[in-house]
Amino acid sequence: MDIGIQKTIVFLFFIFIGVLLKVKFKSKEEISGIKKIILNLALPATIFIALLGVKVELHLLILPLLALGLNLLLFFSMPLILPLMGIGKNTPEYRTAKLLVPSLAPGLSSFPFILEFLGDEYLAKAAMSDLGNKVFVLFFLYLVAMNWHYSLQSNQKKSGGTKLRPLIKAMISEPVNVFIAAALVLLAFGLHMDSLPFFLSETLEKLSLIMTPLVLLFIGLAVKIKRKQFFQIFSLLCTRAGLVLLITGIFVTIAGIEARNEILLTMAFGLSACSFWPYAHIAAVDSLEMDKKSKRRTFSSDFGVAILALSFPLSTMLILATLNSGAFFVNPFNIFMIAIALLGVGLIIPLCNGISKKKWSEQKLIDHEINATATEKAA
Repeated sequence: MDIGIQKTIVFLFFIFIGVLLKVKFKSKEEISGIKKIILNLALPATIFIALLGVKVELHLLILPLLALGLNLLLFFSMPLILPLMGIGKNTPEYRTAKLLVPSLAPGLSSFPFILEFLGDEYLAKAAMSDLGNKVFVLFFLYLVAMNWHYSLQSNQKKSGGTKLRPLIKAMISEPVNVFIAAALVLLAFGLHMDSLPFFLSETLEKLSLIMTPLVLLFIGLAVKIKRKQFFQIFSLLCTRAGLVLLITGIFVTIAGIEARNEILLTMAFGLSACSFWPYAHIAAVDSLEMDKKSKRRTFSSDFGVAILALSFPLSTMLILATLNSGAFFVNPFNIFMIAIALLGVGLIIPLCNGISKKKWSEQKLIDHEINATATEKAA
């Protein structure tokens, strides 16, 4: 069996173990404990190592800009897509989806397959592209999440300075942001992981190793997907994939890219699963709102976990199908064809749900009129 597929099975198996362990974790506080270990230890260590391991290659600097452009296009398209999925504006679910769906997790979902199918050279290009995605998920989405939180929780109008102070305070108090700042300072002085004392680098690496298993176990433990929610999220993720391929097709056509591996790399990277890092911002906001005992919620944590849980297997299947396609996608027409098919799948389910709801409402109205007529005749 292909090594990439075996790695995927391992990841899915961790989620399955998490689902099985639900019977042992009977309270939200126990699951919350795992989340706190991820957010305060494993995630900061992972980000710190990732940033210190960055090797900037000048001739590849266009790649992070392209990845950041994809993130931003997805982010600004969400207000058009989410209402079509039945996710109302200004709801916790809307803000959760808008934060999570434009993010990418190539390290967990696409890197293993890019390495296996395309080789080290293309993995290096994918890692360079991920710099743009990191800027988006770590900085841009964090500012967006905190801005939504303070805008929602504020009962009175505040000046820009008054709004900025709690945001700065929250940024400084988050372990993830402290580790990011420390990594950037070290990079500015030309230092990397090898420059750190052995005990410190080894401790960080050991903490980073528990990141992926804990995240996958947490998803299995925390996920609660209702039937309606499943189809809603599935539709949303199919639409996301279709939009990614549509953007990729336009880019390939305009740039005149004809190399098969370059096209497959672009598609596989864009089809990566949703990132856990925006969920870390959601959890940070939830923690602030729990402390204040606020009844108004900025995000829906359960909806976020459900998106993450469905995103990983769906992205894996799409990436594997893409990388196994041979020269099929060398013709941009085929990219557009698959993009339209995915958009069709994504939009047809909410459309059918809308039609069925309308029919149910009309039938209910007819039944009401029949009953009213029968009552009048009886009278």
